[in-house]
Amino acid sequence: MPRETLTREQIIGTAIALLDEEGLDGLNMRSLGKRLDAAATAMYWHVKNKDNLVRLATDEVWSEVELPEPGEDWRVAAEAMATSMYSMITRHPWMIQVQSGYLVYGPNKSRHDDRALEIYERAGFDDVEADQAMATVFMFVLGNAAGAAANVSLNRRLGRKGADPEAQLAQAMSEATEIAMHYPRLRTRIERAAATEYNAAPDNSFQFGLDTLLNGLQDRLRAR
Repeated sequence: MPRETLTREQIIGTAIALLDEEGLDGLNMRSLGKRLDAAATAMYWHVKNKDNLVRLATDEVWSEVELPEPGEDWRVAAEAMATSMYSMITRHPWMIQVQSGYLVYGPNKSRHDDRALEIYERAGFDDVEADQAMATVFMFVLGNAAGAAANVSLNRRLGRKGADPEAQLAQAMSEATEIAMHYPRLRTRIERAAATEYNAAPDNSFQFGLDTLLNGLQDRLRAR
């Protein structure tokens, strides 16, 4: 496809699909050009370089975070935004690596941050506290989403080595369980936990942590 018939939107959309499937390490202009049936040089003409493409793709997926309506109760709004952000990152696990290795900015990310600051300011926090509240919630969500992202990356890496990811994970879990059984508190939890409860634990832990964090922020406001 000649560069004149390509659009930046096409390139960004295809880059996001490639990132979802292959991760950050799998994104390069040659692979992207192959998917678009275009020369790699055409990619550079539209998006300059890989770093800029990653930035553009990252800002595009930030548009998936649902922003609450102005005037909504701050606690409800903060929880909704955090939950939507968590869902967005788990859909695009490469975002974890991007956050630690790239300069990320753009209109969608700015729109999100501005609405988050509005929520905490409306709740009664001053400018400094609103910044701190937003950053604290952001880091909590990012940290929880890292677990899901790690599972995706691990499965991808094992698959590239020609191994059966499920078999490898099962073996690792068996070995980890054997080690953990030597420690009383871990042993108690292993013996008590059913498989369905274990699989649900990450989502349950996220909600528990988010509730606890927002309760703490609410208590700070009430203490005044």
